[in-house]
Amino acid sequence: MHRYKFVLTRPLQFLPVIFGISVITFVLVRLIPGDPARNILGTRATPAALASIRAQYGLDQPMWLQYFYFIKNLGNGEMGKSILYKIDVLPLISTRIEPTIALVVTSVILSIVIAVPMSAIAARNVGRAPDHIVRVVSTFGIGFPPFWLGLMLIILFSVQLGVLPVSGYGTSIGEKIAHLILPALTVALSLSTVLTRSLRAAMIESLKSDVATAARARGMPEGIVFWRHVVPNSLVPTINLLAVNIGWLIGGTVVVESVFALPGMGQLLVRAIFSRDYMVVQGVAMVFACATVLVNFLADIVTVAADPRVRL
Repeated sequence: MHRYKFVLTRPLQFLPVIFGISVITFVLVRLIPGDPARNILGTRATPAALASIRAQYGLDQPMWLQYFYFIKNLGNGEMGKSILYKIDVLPLISTRIEPTIALVVTSVILSIVIAVPMSAIAARNVGRAPDHIVRVVSTFGIGFPPFWLGLMLIILFSVQLGVLPVSGYGTSIGEKIAHLILPALTVALSLSTVLTRSLRAAMIESLKSDVATAARARGMPEGIVFWRHVVPNSLVPTINLLAVNIGWLIGGTVVVESVFALPGMGQLLVRAIFSRDYMVVQGVAMVFACATVLVNFLADIVTVAADPRVRL
């Protein structure tokens, strides 16, 4: 159990990271050109009305004092009040978190389902046509932006074939699944190209390892050697790569949610940025930051559990 000692100390190391993210987010949001008060009241608002709105939301205070109140609210389990939606930020985010979590989880599952078979085909046919095809597809796939892939999938499956909905989220489980297919596939196609290249290289290395050689020496068929020894040993670096790319994955969901009008936190963030809704931007950014840190922490635990040689 000494291998898991990092579980007790690692959360303490995350505190400076979260603090730094909160400072950077707070400053960058306020550097965005525009005035939240004027966005609320319009271009014909009087100076007195603008001053009243700024005082109501504390926007007339010095920046350091605004940040102090922001940290104080976080300590009390609050994130302030939305200027645009006129409600507390935390309950607002809680209403949008389900579509985002569903999209991220579905995208990760689909990307693994796509990456593992493609990597296996390439690794077992190194230097032959299947390997070259996988490498070319994965290389081109990295260059396709998620919003373009999303639009192409909409044109194909929604406009031309008419089998999947274009946008929205639905209310029943069946409707939600149907609305998630295209967004999740968009993110998965982008993420799986990165995973495929890493997993292919790891599989090729594992095929040459002493473990695989010893298994062959015991008379095991090549297929059993590959799936019982090569694949499990190759998944460890892929888990780390997936955790590192979780930030990219969250960023991808922001774009994809906007393309498919999915009512998740990404769409909420985009609308809050354009509306200069500082509290919502800060709240969503903090949730994304905590989620990224948590996923990396869980990835470290899975890595240590999967490979006894790893020490963190």
